[in-house]
Amino acid sequence: MTSNAVVAKATIGGRRTKHELSDFSTDKRVLVLSLVGLGIGAVSAVVAAALVWLIALITNLTFYHRLSTNPAATPVGHHLGYFVVLAPMMGAMIIGLMARYGSPKIRGHGIPEAVEAILLGRSRIEPKVALLKPISSAISIGTGGPFGAEGPIIMTGGALGSLIAQFFHLSASERKTLLVAGAAAGMSAIFSAPVAAVLFAVELLLFEWKPRSFIPVAAASAVAGALRAKLMGLGPVFLVTAHGALNVEALVTALFVGVIAGLASGALTNLVYGCENLFEKLPIHWMWWPVIGALFVGLGGWMDPRVLGVGYDVIHQLLRGELAGALLIGLLVGKALVWSIALGSGTSGGVLAPLLIIGGALGALESKWIPVGDAGLWAMVSMAAMMGGTMRAPFTALVFTLELTHDLNALPALLIGCVAAQTVTVLLLKRSILTEKIARRGHHITREYSIDHFELLRVEEVMEKNMPVIPADLKVTAFADLIASGESPVARRQATLIVDEQGDLAGIITRGDVIRSLDNNSEGKMTVLEAGQRDLIVTYPDEVLHQAISIMLQHNIGRLPVVGRDNPRNVLGYLGRTAVMNARLRRFEEEHIRERG
Repeated sequence: MTSNAVVAKATIGGRRTKHELSDFSTDKRVLVLSLVGLGIGAVSAVVAAALVWLIALITNLTFYHRLSTNPAATPVGHHLGYFVVLAPMMGAMIIGLMARYGSPKIRGHGIPEAVEAILLGRSRIEPKVALLKPISSAISIGTGGPFGAEGPIIMTGGALGSLIAQFFHLSASERKTLLVAGAAAGMSAIFSAPVAAVLFAVELLLFEWKPRSFIPVAAASAVAGALRAKLMGLGPVFLVTAHGALNVEALVTALFVGVIAGLASGALTNLVYGCENLFEKLPIHWMWWPVIGALFVGLGGWMDPRVLGVGYDVIHQLLRGELAGALLIGLLVGKALVWSIALGSGTSGGVLAPLLIIGGALGALESKWIPVGDAGLWAMVSMAAMMGGTMRAPFTALVFTLELTHDLNALPALLIGCVAAQTVTVLLLKRSILTEKIARRGHHITREYSIDHFELLRVEEVMEKNMPVIPADLKVTAFADLIASGESPVARRQATLIVDEQGDLAGIITRGDVIRSLDNNSEGKMTVLEAGQRDLIVTYPDEVLHQAISIMLQHNIGRLPVVGRDNPRNVLGYLGRTAVMNARLRRFEEEHIRERG
């Protein structure tokens, strides 16, 4: 049985003994990926600073006719007058040309494209996307597009991570880790929110919760957050006066604020994709859709300039409770409409800042009827709830808001609001604003993460222990008669184990082996051992079921003899496809069969 051991060592990931099993499968390669992640984090921070600089430059040129890179505020006091309607249209025309003749992947807000690259593109992103995405987004936002810079930098950072990863010999999973490291680093640098950026990666991009990916992503995010202080100033981005400890009445109110935000986020998602449906019905090339969408953006900006641009200063005003009355209604309705139309048209821009503005305006408007707290508190809770519900990422939204404001006393209300909003959207909508776009391209993804049941089971828990065996000297013709009779236990099996005179494992024979041997055995003298396989691939009773299944898949076989580690000729059981499916059935029953204890 020496050949068995040789073949077994060639399996994917090696063979772990019961003494080598551990809580995590991470190995020392995580250190190499973390070092590369540090470099990706630094590069992404520089790119984020460059994007902010470019947005400021284009905003100042477009709305104030000055060559300046001063931080770009919402163009409330612009010099364009009625011509403000044309500014977004000019930017959208440039973006349409870049998308058609450069890369159509620069369209949209970036996060669905990053997810699609991870799940469907083996984490490979084209170099031109890394170049064109930030430029197109800077043009879109700088000319008045109602977007944030975070979506584009997430896509750009991810593209940089993917490009750097492609210089090394890495698996698709390792490339994914570095792609997400770049995306998280970009978000960390833009908002000075390194912890939220890591949670964002876990909840939306990694599709796993493992140290092998978490550690490099955290390293990249931390470096980007540290460099952000040098490149763009210290956080928090929206510092507010901390609220006092919240009482029970305030926490109950947070529940209702979260529910309303959840309903609003569902309506907003439907509005965005309703606009996209309308654009798809237009009898013109999609290159011109952003221009049409920008016309409505310009009209909205003419009526209320606060709906234009990234709106970070507007977010800060909402958190300080400085907007009220008709201004809030106009901001809420105007921002929701122009953002949905613009995003549905396929232009380039992010979703986080608009969600914060819409949620903040909604919460500040609700505060008029809330007897506890102030407008700033409920704007904050509604912002987080809107983001958590729309993106289905409650922990990201919660920590993100804390890092933006440093208002730790609001934590209980933020938790309640975010979870309430997610509850509403999960029950009302099949998909989030991020995954709906992927689904419309014909792909299905799931956002529910759980431990693989096969990782928890051992082979001995599911293997067949009282399996029929046949002697090595049995003639193939006699074995074929047993199968044909239908009375023997071997008649119902695809493969049967062969033992020698001492009862030790000698080989295995399948029905295919029987058919081939009968065709070539006119005299009927061939034995089952001669017709079957003697170089066996085996598993062990203490081996994890997931590992045994991986061996089956690698070698394209449907069954494994189970033998003792100390004596590989001692047959202990048989693992076939039926046993594997029964293990999955057990898990299904645990989830779906309800009964009293």
